[in-house]
Amino acid sequence: MSDLTKETAPSRRRQRFPEISTRAWEHPADRSALVALRRLSGFDDVLKKLAGLVSERSVRLMFLATAVKASERQFPELYDMVRDAAYVLDLEQVPDLYVTQDPAVNAMCIGMDTPIIVLTSGLVDLLDEEELRAVVGHEVGHAMSGHAVYRTMLLILTNIAARIAWLPLGNLAITAVITALKEWFRKAELSCDRAGLLAGQDLQASMRGLMKLAGGHNLAEMNVDAFLEQAEEYDRAGDLRDGVLKLLQVLPQTHPFAVVRVAKLKKWAESEEYRSILAGAYPRRGDDPNTSVGAQWKAAADSYSQSVKDSKDPLMGLLRDVAGGVGTVGGKLRDTFAGARGAAGSPAGDGRQGDGADSAG
Repeated sequence: MSDLTKETAPSRRRQRFPEISTRAWEHPADRSALVALRRLSGFDDVLKKLAGLVSERSVRLMFLATAVKASERQFPELYDMVRDAAYVLDLEQVPDLYVTQDPAVNAMCIGMDTPIIVLTSGLVDLLDEEELRAVVGHEVGHAMSGHAVYRTMLLILTNIAARIAWLPLGNLAITAVITALKEWFRKAELSCDRAGLLAGQDLQASMRGLMKLAGGHNLAEMNVDAFLEQAEEYDRAGDLRDGVLKLLQVLPQTHPFAVVRVAKLKKWAESEEYRSILAGAYPRRGDDPNTSVGAQWKAAADSYSQSVKDSKDPLMGLLRDVAGGVGTVGGKLRDTFAGARGAAGSPAGDGRQGDGADSAG
């Protein structure tokens, strides 16, 4: 056993995954969105210029000066967790982990060459040991999947866009890249929720942590099963207008909504794919160069198709109908919104409502 293995052996027994490829946990839509992102016009130029602006040394110096670096003497439990996650997921170069004073609940993996993990004090105070273990494993997953570079890009570009918002034309190109980055990052979050589960191997802890992101620390007042029912309610809620509203609400977000993340993680934890990984049947890093790009695109397409098929969302139902040759998107949307307007304009008390309109005002 190497010195690294001795030092990073987990405090409780969990399955270890020697030579595991990131393909084992990466959501198919994550990989396809990243490929699409890289093909975005001007993306390579933006990446090169931003890489020149970001000094790896300056980022590290900033956190050394303004945050607390986890070690055997500072946040020793978090220090053990990041080494533990690296041991379980077989990452030789353990990322440095910093805790920064910030009441906002957040965690990130950033850096252009050598990723670092940053946890806010708000997050550390909110979660218990096993919940934190899942979050640290999540961030180690980002580091292994090469997400830190693009996460750093998103942070920089968002900052730049805020500063030049008064220049519509100058902001337009940056906004396009930011939108594409956010679409990819939402999928990357689903991937790394899986990595966090593999690192911690405690589904309840992973789900509790996500539930706390939505509802805070008062766990006695919350229930994971009820939260999953809430996720089901969100998926099937309302009519076509609600489906459109949900789509518009998620577009500005960098993360999927908490109820969506919990539901998708539980579904993956119950899949044959997850059971196979625990049994040792998972893709190895040595096979990565031989992986077919076409196969990755097909897996992504299959994933999107299955997502639409399984969803109870009214908008997804419309897409299924259209795919099956029933009606048109424009026609159904027109009928739905016209019905809503008709209901709003009808005389009070006549009892009429438009098709699919809900009872709430």
